[in-house]
Amino acid sequence: MHLLYIDPGTGSMLFTILIGVIGAAFYSLRMLWIKLRFAISGGKAKENDEKLPFVIFSDDKRYWSVFEPVCREMNERGRDIVYMTASPDDPALANEYPHVKAEFIGEGNKAYTKLNFLNACVLLSTTPGLDVYQWKRSKDVRYYVHIPHAAGEITLYRMFGLDYYDAVLLSGDYQARDIRKLEKQRSLPKKELVQIGIPYMDKMADRLAAAEPLPAHPRTVLLAPSWGSSAIFSVYGGRIIEVLLKTGYHVIVRPHPQSFVSEAGLLEKLMKEYPASQQLEWNRDTDNFEVLRRADLLISDFSGVIFDFALVYDKPVIYTDPQFDVSPYDAWWLKSPLWTLSALPRLGRELTEDTMDDLKRLIDECLTDPQYAKGRMAVKKEAWVHTGEGAKRAADYLISRYEKLTAGKEGR
Repeated sequence: MHLLYIDPGTGSMLFTILIGVIGAAFYSLRMLWIKLRFAISGGKAKENDEKLPFVIFSDDKRYWSVFEPVCREMNERGRDIVYMTASPDDPALANEYPHVKAEFIGEGNKAYTKLNFLNACVLLSTTPGLDVYQWKRSKDVRYYVHIPHAAGEITLYRMFGLDYYDAVLLSGDYQARDIRKLEKQRSLPKKELVQIGIPYMDKMADRLAAAEPLPAHPRTVLLAPSWGSSAIFSVYGGRIIEVLLKTGYHVIVRPHPQSFVSEAGLLEKLMKEYPASQQLEWNRDTDNFEVLRRADLLISDFSGVIFDFALVYDKPVIYTDPQFDVSPYDAWWLKSPLWTLSALPRLGRELTEDTMDDLKRLIDECLTDPQYAKGRMAVKKEAWVHTGEGAKRAADYLISRYEKLTAGKEGR
């Protein structure tokens, strides 16, 4: 049986080669059919795939919050967008913007196959790994633009995550510096780096400013870990829930959506050991706005929700250091400390194995020490430029790039 084993790395490589072979064969057959139609029609037939001006691709429904502000801005300017999603229940499919046409293009490889032969001018996506695995650059797409789906580190994508994009929309200088370092190390052409801010956080801030005041409630702690071997539940298991319950505070546990897919057994065990009660609630809301608003303090690991909570809601955090292994990520190449490691101590306190049993004191100190409010202001200046202008600046860039490409001045 061992002779049949293929390690994950080799398997991924073989799968990529297979996709490439199938793609090339499909493209050859497609071109042959076009030529045959042309000949049969006496030279009058035309390829009926029009080049779409703007396309957005979302690999998961939870990224509608990232794209919606940009879609709204583009719609107000009368710019047509085709929104392609790999989620059959994506809220984008029910959007009411007349210039935003959303369509479900299938899940997994079916979606990537369609994208690999897409005919468009500008494509915007938050999905890393373009031209690395299944998702290949289409020869009929002029420009690929990436927008991050969270504030913070741009190098915590899997290796080569952004290498083959043409442009990246950023929110801080440190992100641009890291991308330029990677380009130099890998002898890559320079991407267009544009600092626009963070559109979805702008919208979240607007919603918060317009929301009614919260009613009186007990002190509430939100536990919102990421997923994977370095995340809170993999490192501490149910112990952290046990300790939180001992504080007497109201506890909300909001696992990462991917945990219910990749760590279903672990979550089932934890939810059975610590069932919902008057003190404990498990939260799976699609929109995290209300749960973040209700919490007084957040406990997380390397999840991007830390920056949402600290910078938008202006509240302290407690973060864990699970000895995060950067070896699979772009950050490994830089051999320098992550920017996040300088930001987190300014936002709150670190939770370790040694301080776990003293968690109540850490929570109380974070909520009362004024140094963390000052720290949040400093981090916000570094990580969230052009506050309130993200969607406008994103639309400005996309339209400007489209006009340059269609005028024949630039493009690849």
